[in-house]
Amino acid sequence: MATAAKPVLGILTLYLNDNKALEEKSVYEKMTVAGAKLGLQVIVFTPADVDDRSGRVNALVYRTESRSWQRKSVRMPNLIYDRCRIQKSKRFEQLLEFRRKYNHLTFLNRPLRNKWTVYRTLAKVSAFRGHLPSTRLYASSDDVAAMLRKHSLLYLKPINGTGGRGILRIEKLKSGMLLLQGRDHSRRIVEPKRISRGQLPAALRSWDTRGDRYIVQQGLHIRLPSGRVHDYRMLVQKSGSGEWQVTGCAGRVGPPRSITSNLHGGGTAASMNSLLRQWVGSEARISQIRRTAEELGLSVARHLEATFGALCELALDLAIDRNGRVWLLEVNPKPSREVFIRAGEREAYRHAITRPMEYAMWVYRSRRDRSGKGASAPQTQETSRTGTDSSSAALIEHRGSFPDPGREESGGAVG
Repeated sequence: MATAAKPVLGILTLYLNDNKALEEKSVYEKMTVAGAKLGLQVIVFTPADVDDRSGRVNALVYRTESRSWQRKSVRMPNLIYDRCRIQKSKRFEQLLEFRRKYNHLTFLNRPLRNKWTVYRTLAKVSAFRGHLPSTRLYASSDDVAAMLRKHSLLYLKPINGTGGRGILRIEKLKSGMLLLQGRDHSRRIVEPKRISRGQLPAALRSWDTRGDRYIVQQGLHIRLPSGRVHDYRMLVQKSGSGEWQVTGCAGRVGPPRSITSNLHGGGTAASMNSLLRQWVGSEARISQIRRTAEELGLSVARHLEATFGALCELALDLAIDRNGRVWLLEVNPKPSREVFIRAGEREAYRHAITRPMEYAMWVYRSRRDRSGKGASAPQTQETSRTGTDSSSAALIEHRGSFPDPGREESGGAVG
């Protein structure tokens, strides 16, 4: 009797430049090893590696025995795990075309929308509103001035930005002056500058937005006694039973003079509890804060999946104020995992690597059992309800149309 072929998971990514450099290759190596233990073959490819005429992929395959990457021509994979992050390049245009052309394939995750659209989506739910900083779409300095009348601290952020790039911090001082600090689009720290209210419009006009749309967000006072800002990165993922689970939550501490805590911007990682002990003290309060944060993370994941289509993981950037209130700063659909290993959270890091592989196997088996033909067979779409976490609701919209990036005035899909 012939041995059944292993299901194939294709990790879809983008080259960083014309030399075909890839980020996260070490992560993909670990995922390949984890997948093999589950009976799942893992390949890595980009839209540029696809031959549309033959339908074959010139993929990268990691050989565990030689610990090396090799090219191999393969058929289109049974499942696709989209790890593509937004770029301003022809490569990103190729990605959009790939998503349109192959939207009938089985994707573990569909694109999420930009920060503004995600904020508006979550703000419609009463249970989330108390966790969302006040936010508005930036059109002119009038939007900043209006927000400053209500809040002493603001952040100006690109709606499609990642990694702390292009962010401006505006603080209203007791003297009436404004303190401007930021990071440019290369993550370099911009020297602090004090200006008057009257100088604000000119300062905002001179800020290099690179043509991006921006939001203005209420800032939170989250400087530790050391003077460094801190926040928390929570990772929620689908499990091998198709259910949302909290994989872990770790703290991030920004470097001196930085307005952000991102690791790529020089931040450091710490366990959540160690930071909370500095911040709120009481162990009982720490336990309550963690429960609230985890419930929020799971509820947000379920709601965004029900709204935008299939997802398999999300990172939530959280802030906790001095009163122990949990705030959701933003949601990242293509999270990195290194914060856990840097924080010494080895078990969380292991799960962060293996859970997408376990979930891929669950999707494959569920679709095979329903159709009797494997993961490439048609599937009836199902709708998940906010607050549910059953495995039947988890098998949601792995097929179907991708959103049109030009459809929304706020910039469409980004993830």
